[in-house]
Amino acid sequence: MSVDARYKILFEPVDIGPVTAKNRFYQVPHCTGMGWLRPNMVADVRATKADGGWGVVCTEYCSIHPTSDDVPFPTHTLWDDDDIRAHRVMTDKVHEHGALAGVELWIGGSSSPNFLSREAPMDVVSMPNWNADPYQSRAMTKSDIRDLRGWHRDAALRAKDAGFDIVYVYATHHYLLSNFLNPTLNTRGDEYGGSQENRMRLVREIIEDTKDAVGDSCAVAVRFAIDDGGGQDGAPVHADRMEMFEAMAELPDLWDINVENYALEMGASRFVAEGSLEAHVSKAKSMTSKPVVSVGRFTSPDTMVGQVKRGVMDLIGAARPSIADPFLPKKIEEGRQEDIRECIGCNICYTGDSRHYPTRCTQNPTFGEEWRRGWHPEKIASKGSDSMVLVVGGGPAGLEAARALGQRGYDVMLAEATRELGGRVSAESALPGLAEWARVRDYRLGQFNKLPNVETYRESEMTLENILEVGADHVAIATGATWRRDGFGHTHEVAMDPLPPPENTFTPDDIMAGRMPAGSVLVSDDDRFYMGGVIAEKLAENGNDVTYLTPGSLASYWTFYTDEHDLVYERLTEAGVQIILNRGLLSFDGAQAVTGCVYTGAQETVNVDNVVLVTCREPRDALFHELQQAVDDGVEGAPKTVQCIGDANAPAIIAAAVFAGHKYARELDCDKRPDERVKVDRVLAR
Repeated sequence: MSVDARYKILFEPVDIGPVTAKNRFYQVPHCTGMGWLRPNMVADVRATKADGGWGVVCTEYCSIHPTSDDVPFPTHTLWDDDDIRAHRVMTDKVHEHGALAGVELWIGGSSSPNFLSREAPMDVVSMPNWNADPYQSRAMTKSDIRDLRGWHRDAALRAKDAGFDIVYVYATHHYLLSNFLNPTLNTRGDEYGGSQENRMRLVREIIEDTKDAVGDSCAVAVRFAIDDGGGQDGAPVHADRMEMFEAMAELPDLWDINVENYALEMGASRFVAEGSLEAHVSKAKSMTSKPVVSVGRFTSPDTMVGQVKRGVMDLIGAARPSIADPFLPKKIEEGRQEDIRECIGCNICYTGDSRHYPTRCTQNPTFGEEWRRGWHPEKIASKGSDSMVLVVGGGPAGLEAARALGQRGYDVMLAEATRELGGRVSAESALPGLAEWARVRDYRLGQFNKLPNVETYRESEMTLENILEVGADHVAIATGATWRRDGFGHTHEVAMDPLPPPENTFTPDDIMAGRMPAGSVLVSDDDRFYMGGVIAEKLAENGNDVTYLTPGSLASYWTFYTDEHDLVYERLTEAGVQIILNRGLLSFDGAQAVTGCVYTGAQETVNVDNVVLVTCREPRDALFHELQQAVDDGVEGAPKTVQCIGDANAPAIIAAAVFAGHKYARELDCDKRPDERVKVDRVLAR
């Protein structure tokens, strides 16, 4: 099948110094929560993307020396020759699919407390740790700078020996090289500080050192923020950084351009739309003859083509879209755009880095499971029997279970109690900023159109008697969960006593169903992820006078791990929401809410007409227990197996529900014991 003429430009080869990318699809460096700790898992993550058609596949940030130690964050390392072997696992697999392998050499500076190596951090001057750890860097001497240049050169040579085709000089994101460039931070009085020429001297020297060391066979890339932030109107400010870029424009083989504001670069779809960096990065291409790559959470091939044709970039950079669908390039090439699992911009993937665990994805439940479970994003084992499977509940777990079971070849009945499929995804995607989350539902419904063995039944609430009449061989109960209205959660380990008056008490389910309170509202966010903040925003849009209360030290505390917390606070403040932190709701009588300080217990009252309790959810698992009892009792018509999946089993994030549905489908009729299904990755022995 020939490539659609509209998209042929995306499949043109691009020369990058001494190497050539087979197309314009470029997986930029991104974290996986695996790094040096899980070399086999991360190798298969990258190899799967190469298999999916990405022309370039890069590592995450890779420390060059023990003075850049980011434990507990699981980075990569190229400290010595023993690290070469671990990286070879990845580069060999990437090369098997005709892709180039890139490595992002990283010098942490003041951001690295060096918990493992216990070396003193070094930076342009002595300054605090960026992550607020109680460590400061020491100011680098000229001898330190000479050592640093040698360490970077050695790491580049190791990268070449490990089989990498592209070697990065990493000069952004508040790390050491970026700090040398910074006119505010760089107050040195020697030839590495002060003037613009002096401030970029070290970056220039390291680019030249790297080119000299490996430039005969490896391309040298520079990751660089081209703006100086945003002005009061939000427009990018192009000044000092742009001038430095122009001065160094022809030095490397490739420019990986990003922006000063990481919350914008990594922006969640709630706040940042696809392609939003264009105003910041578009000038770069006109100032250099070297290829330019940048990101924008691109999922639309039309948007990608527009970026290339307008001269914004030569290579389409992606991190999150390559996680959501490692086969995105191949699907565009084969004319299967409808099969793309589009990134929803929820940033759950980012929590793998910020919480130090292997990355997961809401759209792609196989991400990170390629090696340890043997899961492939596009391939799945054929059915293990001719069984018929009934899935009860059309939320994220039920939809994914039905889709994957159908892909395996099972005859599947999906029964949903309501008219609309999607469950919580459909409800939540109607909240402010979350529209793209509907892609979780829409992708799976689109796949049902290609699976005639999957039948959906809407407005079909199932009872035990109904299920017994169906006579399915296997049943998955995916009936979701309901937000509790009794206050049970972190603050209240038992239900509130007395319970707040029901006519003035609401939950997210009420708000999402259109049952809105009249008058002033206190949103009590004991859940602490996105829901409380989004509900407060929704109520403010409705015209309510809103107070947001949380026991956490941040509004929507867990959004710190999705890099949204600053934007959440800004959005709520702009909406006129009063924010009260570090206090929990103790009681509410319909007119006054009594709150308590989480540290001292000191009580205060808030005069308010209504409360919205965002505490925790109650699994809707009664049907599961009924059916399990029927199975145990050998009742006629009972299935061979019944399993409760997703929120009905254990309420969690949407990604966990999708994963649970996929896992159920993968393991049905599996002949391996549960303890045999997951391999354990270990650091390769030295």
